[in-house]
Amino acid sequence: MAKRMILMLAVMVALLGGLGFAKFRQIQAAVAQNANFQPPPAAVTTIVAQRETWPSTLNLIGTAVAIQGVTVSADLPGTVDRINFESGKPVRAGDVLVELDTRQERAQLAAVEAQRDLARINFGRMQELVKQGVIARAEYDNATAQQKATEAQVGEIRATIERKTIRAPFSGILGIRQVNLGQYLAAGQAIVPLQSLNPIYVNFGVPQQTAAVVGRKLRVTSNDLPGVEFTGHVTAVDSIVNESTRNVQVQATLANPEGKLRPGMFVQVEVGLGASRQVIPLPASAINYSPYGDSVFVVTDLRDPKGNAYRGVRQQFVKVEGSRGDQVAVISGINPGEEIVSSGVFKLRNGAAVQVNNKVQPSNNPSPKPEDS
Repeated sequence: MAKRMILMLAVMVALLGGLGFAKFRQIQAAVAQNANFQPPPAAVTTIVAQRETWPSTLNLIGTAVAIQGVTVSADLPGTVDRINFESGKPVRAGDVLVELDTRQERAQLAAVEAQRDLARINFGRMQELVKQGVIARAEYDNATAQQKATEAQVGEIRATIERKTIRAPFSGILGIRQVNLGQYLAAGQAIVPLQSLNPIYVNFGVPQQTAAVVGRKLRVTSNDLPGVEFTGHVTAVDSIVNESTRNVQVQATLANPEGKLRPGMFVQVEVGLGASRQVIPLPASAINYSPYGDSVFVVTDLRDPKGNAYRGVRQQFVKVEGSRGDQVAVISGINPGEEIVSSGVFKLRNGAAVQVNNKVQPSNNPSPKPEDS
């Protein structure tokens, strides 16, 4: 019985050993096969690097600001007696906008003017009497003071009446009316916004390292005004640097004869920085951005470990500076004539095999226009 058990165990051990050896050989064969496995080439598009001359410019976002802009308000309290303007219409400096009720002031003016006339008559009489020595000098001085006081009262009431006639402080475009006929206005209550639109300011920030070389000429466009371009010049540069953004505020003045630019509008500003420069423009999709540096993939002839030639890519670090439309400017790292991967870089690694298919190319327009414009 014991011999039979030992024989069965020996047979089982031999059987398991044989199976294990066979499995080991299968794994060895699979590892050897995988070691020689090459992934299929990645489909990419390419572009041939070419050198171009780009103007040295900065593309920034700015805000339109009125040269003069106020909310016209009541100087003194009163009831609106007449409204002489329409919302959204242009006005000239000095045009009457609103007249407040001045009936009480005009009645007071009539009474004070009568007192002034009497004081003038008394003053004239006192002049003759003091020359003749009939009255004391003190009575003459009192008449003089009375005459001046009544003149001052007349001037004060006339100034009050004038202040209740609200005029446009400068020429511009009115906003939406905020008062109604017969409404009582408190002192300082808003009546209507007034903005001077021609010319107009555009404020924008530039990096502190470029503030000293900002050109005097600039070009302004807006997505809300397709096909319209404004030109202007820098008129002021702020004296301080913003601590949070490290930008310097710059102000430009633009002609705006048709009033298309309105205060508060966002605009695109293109400002020159000096001489032109030589760059190699590539589609933005060709740049592989990473914390340790920007890079591109150059298509070239490579060899695998067995010495077989294949078409692959070499990762090349580059320096980019500026953009224009769909293009990014490369200023160093690649040479003209090199074939650069323009799309599909996210799936590549250094030495990867590629298959070029340029039937569909990524956007590479220096001045793209949205389809809905």
